[in-house]
Amino acid sequence: MSLTLAQAQTILTAALAHARAAKFAPLAVAVLDPRGVLKAYAAEDGTSLRRAEIAQGKAHGALSLGMGSRALAKRAVEQPYFIAAVTHVVGGSLIPVPGGVLVRDAAGVLLGAVGISGDASDNDEAAAIAGISAAGLAADPG
Repeated sequence: MSLTLAQAQTILTAALAHARAAKFAPLAVAVLDPRGVLKAYAAEDGTSLRRAEIAQGKAHGALSLGMGSRALAKRAVEQPYFIAAVTHVVGGSLIPVPGGVLVRDAAGVLLGAVGISGDASDNDEAAAIAGISAAGLAADPG
């Protein structure tokens, strides 16, 4: 099973709505399918340069190691050489800070990942979780 385009668009729209309601800084939102392919993307007006790559790196890193980027942040502190090596192996597309959240169905099957960048990492993660929940799916932030 994979993430549908309709689900990806719901995640994106709801994540941005959450961010606007909470008055977050402008966000970039990337939704990847389980293979790491970009399914949906949007950047709000005013996002800074390279937010797209950071958002995708958060989501791609979560998919690469099968854990949300909050868990990757913890591992980066505990095992910095491991995270550095994995970052190299995945071509630099691993951002080990909160904001990369795995998307699962009700049975726990991995459907993809969401990466958000633009505000504080905890806020990026909160927006991702809000978007995933709005799509009726389970968020796994790590």
